[in-house]
Amino acid sequence: MTALRRLDFSRLLHDRSLTRLAVLVIALVVGFSLASPNFLTVLNFQSMGFQVAEIGILSLAILLSMLTGGIDLSIVSVASICAITTAKMFSATGAANATGSRGMLLMVFSCSVGLAAGTSCGVLNGLLITRVGITPILATLGTLQLLNGIAIIWTGGAALYGFPDSFLNIGSFYVGRVPIPVIVLIVAALGTAVFVNRTGMGLRLRLVGANPTAATYSGLNNDRVLMSTYVGSALLASVAGIVISARSASANADYGASYVLLAIVIVVLGGVNPMGGYGTVLGVILAAFALQFVASGLNMLGMNQFLYNVAQGVILIGAMSLNVVLDRRRSARGPTRRDRSGAVGPLSNEADLAGVAAAATATTPAHDLADRQTQPPARPSEES
Repeated sequence: MTALRRLDFSRLLHDRSLTRLAVLVIALVVGFSLASPNFLTVLNFQSMGFQVAEIGILSLAILLSMLTGGIDLSIVSVASICAITTAKMFSATGAANATGSRGMLLMVFSCSVGLAAGTSCGVLNGLLITRVGITPILATLGTLQLLNGIAIIWTGGAALYGFPDSFLNIGSFYVGRVPIPVIVLIVAALGTAVFVNRTGMGLRLRLVGANPTAATYSGLNNDRVLMSTYVGSALLASVAGIVISARSASANADYGASYVLLAIVIVVLGGVNPMGGYGTVLGVILAAFALQFVASGLNMLGMNQFLYNVAQGVILIGAMSLNVVLDRRRSARGPTRRDRSGAVGPLSNEADLAGVAAAATATTPAHDLADRQTQPPARPSEES
């Protein structure tokens, strides 16, 4: 496991797409600072912090599912279910009028119930994918519609209000000069990074995304990995729901409907392989801030707000095209010494897969391995 962690760190240092993304972020800051004197100010960065946190957390939820080669389209609906459940709990317990320690206790209790409700939606996604066998894109598309319909019926299509001040502080207050939503985003990012890069389940998750057949032959329980992935994705989406409702002081079934596509753009721009197996939390966070800088900069320059959609597409297509062109050039030149050592690139070659499989298998509980040995996976049929 230690050797694999060193490999991950080396890969991060030499990740060209991550380097290009960091250069893009710096260029955006410099360019908009020169174009507008109000861009590079504490007030503007605080304002952007309030806005980027919620989409950044939703992007982390997409990251988890995409690392397995799937996708979670239900994240916004899950966030809405969490926010609405929390609002209903506030109303039922009278938390809005409570003060002191009782008010704080009711707030924590209501948020916990909301997070549990949102996370349970991830269990539903996991069951549809692992037990029923529906592909992730169709399963989560179905739950997106299902949960959105439930939310509209539950609220009557109206926004819910009446949140206690202690809850609203999450979306409007600062710690020092740092907005609380940014702190929540940082904590969520660190937790996701630790889960993906420093736990046995995270290693199994990456192996399933890189090569599910190799994961099966390595003795891993792919269904358990996928279930954990979509539960984790729903938990992150629920945290985003808390931040969204605290910042807007309301809970609405339709709030943030456009965030799904934006989160996908951010994750792909952040260097995550849509086919699974590779991606970095740092890349996703940089991509989220890059698009936020574009949105804020265009707004300060008085540009049409729809131009932001054009900018998203241009940046995404440009970044992906550059990656494809550079990958083709490297392939034409042949593998470099660094490539052959496995220090660069996703978990795609046999050495990488073997390393992750060995590390993941080493952290698999003994009774799981015993179950796998008594019921070996069926080999795929070979065409004659």
